[in-house]
Amino acid sequence: MDKRITIAIYIVLFSFVLFLFRLWDLQVIRGAEYRKTDERNRVRVLNIPAPRGIIYDRNSKPLVKNIPSFDITVVKEDIPKDPESMSALSRLTGLTIDNIKKRLKSPSSPFEPVTLKEDISNVEVAVIEARKMDFPGLQISVVVGREYIYGHSASHVLGYLGSLNLRQLRSPEYSGIPHETAIGQFGIEKVYDETLRGKTGKKVIEVDAVGSIIKVVRIQRPIKGRDIHLTVDIDLQVEAEKSLKGKAGAVVAIEPNTGEVLALASAPSFNPNLFVRGIDSKVWRGLVNDPFKPLLNRAIQSQYPPGSTFKIITAIAALEERLVDENTTYYCSGSIFFGRTFRCWKHSGHGYVNLHKALVESCDVYFYEVAKKLDIDKLAQYAMGFGLGRPSNIPLEGEVPGIVPTSGWKRERKNEKWYRGETLNTVIGQGYLSTTPLQMARLTGAVVNGGRLYEPSILAGTGSEEPESIVRIEPKYISLIKAALLSVVTDKKGTGKAAQSDIVSIGGKTGTTQVVGGVSKKKDIPHRFKDHAWFVAFAPENSPQIAVAVFVEHGEHGSTGAAPIAKRIIEAYFTNKG
Repeated sequence: MDKRITIAIYIVLFSFVLFLFRLWDLQVIRGAEYRKTDERNRVRVLNIPAPRGIIYDRNSKPLVKNIPSFDITVVKEDIPKDPESMSALSRLTGLTIDNIKKRLKSPSSPFEPVTLKEDISNVEVAVIEARKMDFPGLQISVVVGREYIYGHSASHVLGYLGSLNLRQLRSPEYSGIPHETAIGQFGIEKVYDETLRGKTGKKVIEVDAVGSIIKVVRIQRPIKGRDIHLTVDIDLQVEAEKSLKGKAGAVVAIEPNTGEVLALASAPSFNPNLFVRGIDSKVWRGLVNDPFKPLLNRAIQSQYPPGSTFKIITAIAALEERLVDENTTYYCSGSIFFGRTFRCWKHSGHGYVNLHKALVESCDVYFYEVAKKLDIDKLAQYAMGFGLGRPSNIPLEGEVPGIVPTSGWKRERKNEKWYRGETLNTVIGQGYLSTTPLQMARLTGAVVNGGRLYEPSILAGTGSEEPESIVRIEPKYISLIKAALLSVVTDKKGTGKAAQSDIVSIGGKTGTTQVVGGVSKKKDIPHRFKDHAWFVAFAPENSPQIAVAVFVEHGEHGSTGAAPIAKRIIEAYFTNKG
């Protein structure tokens, strides 16, 4: 018996020591960890979203506004996940059980609220509030939403908001941003997201065992994002987009003496309000697969041969290189032979043509004759000097540089030498040459202001008083070019007569570029094979205040497809200014 008692005592002592060791482990060694877990179970930290800054146009008109909306959220740790509870939650929220489970698989912390349903109605708010005591962790969250006041207008400039995607969630750049925060994903909203976003606030609350709020411990107020002002005139922007209705193309208007962007329109466009609370997958696929590409910003993300608008550069290069002067004359019979036949757009010919008439009536043969003397690399120097063949550095994503071909470029890309016949194509804006509408507006502004090339600015106050570069051109040549461009619009034989205005003197240059060679003159050709239309313009004659580039895909002729749009934009600009 004594032996058994001794064994029992040892067992009790061993158990007691084991208990003490376990107590030491729980309270001392791992005490801090368990206290932290207990604190997490008792205390919740909720994010308070910061209102985004407002975006204004150059005249302080708001382009966006912040509006409150309500979301259904749950804390994953608190919500019961048994089949009966899931079924009841499904009936309450109107979501399928699979949808709820998918949302609950969010990679966020188990104590961080997860959004189940966005932008619910007032009736739904009342129903959830009445029943939320039956579902631990179920909450109604107030969210600051975004509304784009002008809908489709300026959508390629403003961009849109969206939830953090997987790449952004893993990026250090977005660390510390709550998962439910909508951030800029395109356009100005993305480029200046950090400025507009503000700083999220925090609310520390104490909860009971079922996740119900007992009290608010502490509140850290959110800091609203900064407002920004754009250089864009929304009235002019709306007018530009109206002028492109039913077309695919772009309109860009800038101030020649500052580089400020007054309007940057691309058609067709899209409604950024579709993205604010998460775009429906079917709607997204519709936008992405639309053959007219509404998400493409044609003003900066598409490049096209500039057609006869490029003759402005060819004329400047020929004058500066002393290959021609204002009296140099060539005879246009409708074509020229140089290894093969190069035709003028006017098959009957223009007769005897000097430089002024060549620009006014857009005679191709005159510029073919110039091309016989003009080195392609020398022409490229002037084109690049006026901003072609390189990005303009406008603060919007996705800008393409365009192409200004040189002999070295062809050797590198094609492994072939440059042929003089290719120069004949280039001088009239065809061949390998390609530009964007923004580049052509910038070029036009630099020509009429005397050769000062400004970097385009779209955020007010960020433009430079000093030009990016200066192309040295004799003032008499600038005067000669400007006089010809004015006659393009005012002369009875000018190709830009459709831009003539009773409000202000307008100068400009038409351009038409072939899509498929040899079919542009045929009748009843499919729309996709019709020529593209260009028109670049400035106004007024003295001290130009606006430079415009209009591009219309398959608009057929610059004279009819683009010039009237430029007139409409310029007249709207000066009418608005009074």
